[in-house]
Amino acid sequence: MNSRRSWIVFIIGVAAYVVAILQRSSLGVSGVVAVERFDITAAALSSLAVVQLIVYAAMQIPIGMLIDRWGPRRLLIIGLILISIGQGVLSVAPDLTIAVLGRVFVGVGDAGIFVSVLRLVNSWFSGRAVPQLSQWTGNIGQLGQVLSAVPFAWVLNHFGWEPAYVAAAALGVLMLIGVLIFVSDRPHDVNAEPLTATWGESLDVLIDALKRPGTRLGFWAHFITQSSGTVFSLLWGYPFMVYALHIPESTAAAYLLIVVAAGVVVGPVLGVLTARYPLRRSNLVLGIVCVMAIAWTALLAWPGTPPTWLLIVLLVAIGIGGPGSLIGFDFARTFNRNRALGSANGVVNVGGFLASFVMMFLIGLILDLLGHSAADPAAVYTLSSFKIAFLVQYVVVGFGVVMLFLARRSTRTRLAEDEGIEVAPLWVSLARWVRRSRD
Repeated sequence: MNSRRSWIVFIIGVAAYVVAILQRSSLGVSGVVAVERFDITAAALSSLAVVQLIVYAAMQIPIGMLIDRWGPRRLLIIGLILISIGQGVLSVAPDLTIAVLGRVFVGVGDAGIFVSVLRLVNSWFSGRAVPQLSQWTGNIGQLGQVLSAVPFAWVLNHFGWEPAYVAAAALGVLMLIGVLIFVSDRPHDVNAEPLTATWGESLDVLIDALKRPGTRLGFWAHFITQSSGTVFSLLWGYPFMVYALHIPESTAAAYLLIVVAAGVVVGPVLGVLTARYPLRRSNLVLGIVCVMAIAWTALLAWPGTPPTWLLIVLLVAIGIGGPGSLIGFDFARTFNRNRALGSANGVVNVGGFLASFVMMFLIGLILDLLGHSAADPAAVYTLSSFKIAFLVQYVVVGFGVVMLFLARRSTRTRLAEDEGIEVAPLWVSLARWVRRSRD
């Protein structure tokens, strides 16, 4: 545990996640090209992204069960193979149907990467390093968005669709070789809980994870924090900035890096706070959601075109949501047995992507309805239409907040019954702290 070999496994695993994020977010910076290449509407473009996220979310629980049964190394290998195949198919896709097939492969392959890396972190490290490295995994992984926004976008703009997606597929193959050489499931000298031996046993482990209110709390924490940034970064942020705000394409791609930078800066802080105040993790989640809600409200309520500084504030706010969503996995880690972490993490990871593909599709549908499905993207992607379409987030995230409060109440009740730990409301704890400081 926590050895030099542990760090090698961590570096290779995180690098695999960086490559997976590159493949996932490549459509975000090629959306404008995709509209022209396949001659599709806003709803059709959203479906191209949504189908990947639907597959990703649908595969999370099966992937989690497979990790508990086969181990994370095998799932990383399979995932990278499928991602490379998917990007290769997309590179030569002549129409939307074949493009969707390629994104399905990418979605299935991508589904196993992050939860496998988290399982490696839990197997190769111990102590307070685990929640902090989990945060670093998510934060460093977002550098994949940097790769898609800068080198991938550069290749796309200078050499075209096919070379860009072939290069992305080749990078997946290169990462596959690294996993095959350097990664194993756990240290050889560690006596870990055995992997599940049968599908029936895997199902029992999954059901046990689902019954735990802490798993459901993690699901809703991920649901409300991750979705807004995913919707913006993976699909609608780029067209919004290019068409509605009239920002040059290269500048819009660079602005997406602010989302990544915010996560990289804030993520380690959240990791420390999560490890130091484990009973206040839900308050951190709710605080992050409030920050995002305030930023979105300010931008959408601004009369006319919002200023650049306000757009940057929004990008920073939704960037914080990325590392904030990783708190959901910390709930899964602390409220489940180690052998069930694959299933529990899979359940949690469904949350944000479920919210994301619902919002992605509804935003595209509303844009088409308001623009009467015009052939000209500039007629569909107007500022007024985007402001109305983005209101969908309040409904979806608002529902998630209500469900998080319900899951938190159940979790705290279970904690009091099983371990005798009573968690007072935040305002009560603050009042006690003030009284102690005065004494």
